[in-house]
Amino acid sequence: MKLKYLVSAMALVVLSSGTAMAKTPDMGSFHADMGSCQSCHAKPIKVTDSETHENAQCKSCHGEYAELANDKLQFDPHNSHLGDINCTSCHKGHEEPKFYCNECHSFDIKPMPFSDAKKKKPWDDGWDQDKIQKAIAAGPSETTQVLVVGAGSAGFNASLAAKKAGANVILVDKAPFSGGNSMISAGGMNAVGTKQQTAHGVEDKVEWFIEDAMKGGRQQNDIKLVTILAEQSADGVQWLESLGANLDDLKRSGGARVDRTHRPHGGKSSGPEIIDTLRKAAKEQGIDTRLNSRVVKLVVNDDHSVVGAVVHGKHTGYYMIGAKSVVLATGGYGMNKEMIAYYRPTMKDMTSSNNITATGDGVLMAKEIGASMTDIDWVQAHPTVGKDSRILISETVRGVGAVMVNKDGNRFISELTTRDKASDAILKQPGQFAWIIFDNQLYKKAKMVRGYDHLEMLYKGDTVEQLAKSTGMKVADLAKTVSDYNGYVASGKDTAFGRDDMPLNMTQSPYYAVKVAPGIHHTMGGVAINTTASVLDLQSKPIDGLFAAGEVTGGVHGYNRLGGNAIADTVVFGRIAGDNAAKHALDK
Repeated sequence: MKLKYLVSAMALVVLSSGTAMAKTPDMGSFHADMGSCQSCHAKPIKVTDSETHENAQCKSCHGEYAELANDKLQFDPHNSHLGDINCTSCHKGHEEPKFYCNECHSFDIKPMPFSDAKKKKPWDDGWDQDKIQKAIAAGPSETTQVLVVGAGSAGFNASLAAKKAGANVILVDKAPFSGGNSMISAGGMNAVGTKQQTAHGVEDKVEWFIEDAMKGGRQQNDIKLVTILAEQSADGVQWLESLGANLDDLKRSGGARVDRTHRPHGGKSSGPEIIDTLRKAAKEQGIDTRLNSRVVKLVVNDDHSVVGAVVHGKHTGYYMIGAKSVVLATGGYGMNKEMIAYYRPTMKDMTSSNNITATGDGVLMAKEIGASMTDIDWVQAHPTVGKDSRILISETVRGVGAVMVNKDGNRFISELTTRDKASDAILKQPGQFAWIIFDNQLYKKAKMVRGYDHLEMLYKGDTVEQLAKSTGMKVADLAKTVSDYNGYVASGKDTAFGRDDMPLNMTQSPYYAVKVAPGIHHTMGGVAINTTASVLDLQSKPIDGLFAAGEVTGGVHGYNRLGGNAIADTVVFGRIAGDNAAKHALDK
């Protein structure tokens, strides 16, 4: 094993000189030249859509991600927030490699090995309607009791709940690795009545959770769904912890009257912690999880009940999975420019913080079979996306003490207001951007902030005056803002904008700033569901066998979502959808 590793490592060194690339234009050919196709593939060669064997072979030669991590690199792709994802997410066998990090970032990285390989059309570029119809006509090539579409937090929670209820489950996702939008979630999960709140001396009530969510959603939420979200939120936290997640820390998100956003200790982002936990749980419980497997059509029978779906697999092509229950957990449409332009044209040119997988597939497929939509045209702009980037500056940063100012260095709104109000206020400022400022206290407290520094997004000054000069803010204005704010913290009352939670002052050098502007973040609307997570038709009747959870649905958040309620939504309604999908399947 060690010799094999050394040979492979030496080969990569040769590749860096460029001499070997001309002979072996792609990674597959290179490995075949080393021995045979069995260097990567099983014999006989049959590649699964998840490319499981191939990824295992990569690690058997090169080692795990932890072994490949290199802290000497400015940006190390083997030590990313995405976790231990498939090697083939970036390294391709017989085509041009793809540096997946740059789907969101813009790292200036030297070409990957075999970058001269032939560029191929993406395997999932377009939906072949003829092949879809042939797959339906051929009938199911396999069956399961519950088919879950989308392997983000909602999909994993639905799968685990269905499995626990006694159903056989297949979980599919179109991406080369699981996680969806949940993987890049930063803030945390809102919950009321938890042991964490008790430990921190936080008084909270289910009624307050409901009132805050309804107020944030402009009273347009479905109060029955919000009530379930609040009542089952503490159980959701406990469920994640039982699977191994750490959610010990507590902070306040915009629109909440108390600290109820649960997140990992040390100020880490919540998404990677939760998804890594769910991935491991799904693997331990033997859930059949398939990547590179895009569901392209829901299949219904003559009485309009759902009987399965057509999947387009990267290697298996188009085939149908028969299922007694289907759960849609495909996320929103924040990265579908056509849908944004149609439903919310004022945002069509706005950047998006979403994963590239958020293309509205579930919404489109559900509409095609007659599902009803709720609040489909309501799209949330997150007020603090890094200017000229797709990197979300988490609400947590403001929640734990940062201050927001305009280009001159003046505050213009409470940092803990709702996202819609904060976004509107920023767009009214000169240049339509803002600065988030904080000192070394917050830098040390919030680990995610150090991540922004690693991404070279932070401006820095040893004094407030130096920070003003480095950012172009007015020195006198910023100095007064910081002085006034420190006075508010000392007195416990923000007489300027009424911020009711100021956990940190700004007195410790160095001082930092990050430039932000609103960007598309969450689509509040989607398929209509009832309290059992059943998808409703145009007559508001449940579509037999179809369930949904997470951002693909509408009704939970109304016209504006509060930070921390999205993860709660995926956990609470993911579990409800999975449990009821299993019951439906087992009863048939």
